[in-house]
Amino acid sequence: MRYSYGITAALLASGAAISLVTGVPAGAQVAQNDDRPMANIVPRAGAPTSFAELTAQLAPAVVNISTRQRITVSNNPFANTPFAELFGNQQGGGGQPQTREAQSLGSGFLVSADGYIVTNNHVIQPDGRAQLEEVTVTLTDGTEYTAEVVGKDPASDLAVLKISRREPFPFVHFGDSRDARVGDWVVAIGQPFGLGGTVTAGIVSAVVRQTGAGGAYDRYIQTDASINRGNSGGPLFDMEGNVIGINNAIFSPSGGSVGIGFAIPAETASPIVDKLIAGEDIVRGYIGVRPQDMNEDLADALGIPGNRGAFIQSVQPGEPAEQAGLQAGDVVLRVDGKEVTPDQTLSFIVANIAPGKRINLDVLRDGARRTIPVTVGRRPSEEALAAQAFDPDAENPTDPVPQRGGLIENALGLQVMPLSAQIAGQLGAPSGTQGVVVAVVDPNSDAARKGLTRGAIIVAAGGQPVTGAEDLEAAIRSAQSAGREALLVRAIPRGGQAVSVPIRLR
Repeated sequence: MRYSYGITAALLASGAAISLVTGVPAGAQVAQNDDRPMANIVPRAGAPTSFAELTAQLAPAVVNISTRQRITVSNNPFANTPFAELFGNQQGGGGQPQTREAQSLGSGFLVSADGYIVTNNHVIQPDGRAQLEEVTVTLTDGTEYTAEVVGKDPASDLAVLKISRREPFPFVHFGDSRDARVGDWVVAIGQPFGLGGTVTAGIVSAVVRQTGAGGAYDRYIQTDASINRGNSGGPLFDMEGNVIGINNAIFSPSGGSVGIGFAIPAETASPIVDKLIAGEDIVRGYIGVRPQDMNEDLADALGIPGNRGAFIQSVQPGEPAEQAGLQAGDVVLRVDGKEVTPDQTLSFIVANIAPGKRINLDVLRDGARRTIPVTVGRRPSEEALAAQAFDPDAENPTDPVPQRGGLIENALGLQVMPLSAQIAGQLGAPSGTQGVVVAVVDPNSDAARKGLTRGAIIVAAGGQPVTGAEDLEAAIRSAQSAGREALLVRAIPRGGQAVSVPIRLR
């Protein structure tokens, strides 16, 4: 689901050049070891008289995160217009792409005395055009440290950094977000708009909120504490000084806070952070279906109670669900004994089951209940999942494009995706075809003028086979190094025969 005034996770990370729609410990650790219980500072019942004591103890563990990146941009003022080639052919090569520096800003928080920091993945993950070069962490006292990226998990939008010094760092702990209640007071500390440490307070508006984005981790704590760009990756504290959420998205018509913010629950984040720190792979369960949460209309059409179960829109060929006999149109009511509800979706339950485990699905099919045993598989990468969502007929495609931006888009005006067996079948390509799929074509590009469209498969470029985006990038660089103004691309149009097309570089 896409809102006209959208859920903007990337908006929370802001930048000066680009936005990436991001011994005895002192200071914050006192929140855990103070002689006075934190609950006595701010009673759970009733409004607190002040958040000052809480803030003083917690703020030292909240950090500013800034990144330095290299981004390739067009140096042509007429880029993406019919006059682009005229400018690009002028003496001096003014139309050639240029490499520039870009920055982004966000927040994070220390979770150990030896310098491990939690933040959002989108704070440190550049967009498709940029390459991350350096991450700098700034403490509340102004001290700066160069940070190492320990691990990141795009699926949950979490990342872990590491900084070092001889003295221990102040840090805070994760709490149990399952104890949060609607109406509880919460405090958000972060770096909105790069202003420095900023504290906002509010209440928990919802304990489990879905935004409509779908996926296993579309479940957030909603709060009315003011959250803005730059708050991304910062902590949401309860009144006992525990981190119960990681701020990462807002719902806004303007890009600013309107009192609807979202935080990744600690229940979700804590075990993922532990694995990233330990250097372990994040492994999730997968059965290979495209579910739709039950709604009133769908329930009425099927003659079943609403707000229970997940309707199966499609089953991925060759995946565990198909092998077990699950079919499109089935309604999954329970998974491994757990009831499927709006708060506990099919995707979330399956993602938290270890691959290889054999489970039972309680399914409703044609009005009759049945039990289908399934052996859970391993969830594919985000790129592979994006490829499964490819719709070659979409007039306004919304599928994610892992290789969007960068050299390919700047030089050819194309965004491409990996070619999976499923997409090859959708496009009618011969079995075993290798290449990349054109997902988006800039209508002002030479590729568009030459007739290249969404769904075409690029199998070669510059006389060399293309098996992935890196091969296409290598062909572009080779042509640029040789001073050529065009690249010969061999592509298979959807439902057609392979043709060679010279595309002018821009």
